[in-house]
Order: sequence, then structure tokens, then C-alpha cells
Amino acid sequence: MQRMPRRDTKPEVALRRDLHARGLRFRKGYGGLPGRPDVAFTRVRLAVFVDGCFWHRCPIHATAPKNNAAWWAAKLDANVSRDRRQDQQLRDAGWTVIRVWEHEPVGLAADRIEAMWRALLGEPPRS
Repeated sequence: MQRMPRRDTKPEVALRRDLHARGLRFRKGYGGLPGRPDVAFTRVRLAVFVDGCFWHRCPIHATAPKNNAAWWAAKLDANVSRDRRQDQQLRDAGWTVIRVWEHEPVGLAADRIEAMWRALLGEPPRS
């Protein structure tokens, strides 16, 4: 687990590149917030997390390791519980939270984020 990158994973970098190409400006790894969002739009209080399918139990791609299964089940359950708790803490603080799965097409995820960003700004959707 120590060898797993905590930030700047390929899905995160691809998403940030797409958002930046659309003219959206954000902070990456924004500290001081529960969960340290991968992308934060501070002006509109929008937090984005890019979740790995294994570590965050994607309903489509999650797998359960066969070795030490009980330990892994507890570990991954704790990750999901922490995600939910952090989402609630952010919502309680007035933030909107979007979670993107690593398998989501980058363009579709960026469309969803941009639409929410525009809605929070009060701008019309891009046509």
C-alpha cells in the first residue's frame, strides 16, 4: 500500500488536463478539507474525488482479494465508510461533492463536473 500513489494517478492527471483545457481553474490536492479533494473549485465550493475501483469498492469492477480476505474486507469497508463520512462533512460545510470512478471516460466525467460548476456559478449550460 505504501507503493500506491496517493495523488497524481493517471486518471487524476487525465481529468485535470481535460478540465484545464476547458478553461476551468481549480486547486489540486486542496488541504484543509475533509478527505483532501483531488480537485477543488474553491469559488463555487465544489470538491471532486477520483476514486480507484479497487480501493473504493466500485460496484462494477470491485474485486475481493483471496488472501487475507477478512483483513481486506475490513480495510475496504473502512475506506467506503470514510468516503461517506467525508462527503457528509463537506456537505455540512457547504460544499458540493462529486466522485468520479477511475474507469469513467474522462470526457464524460469532465462534462459532469463542468455542468455542476456552471450550475453553481449560475451560468447556463454550455451547448
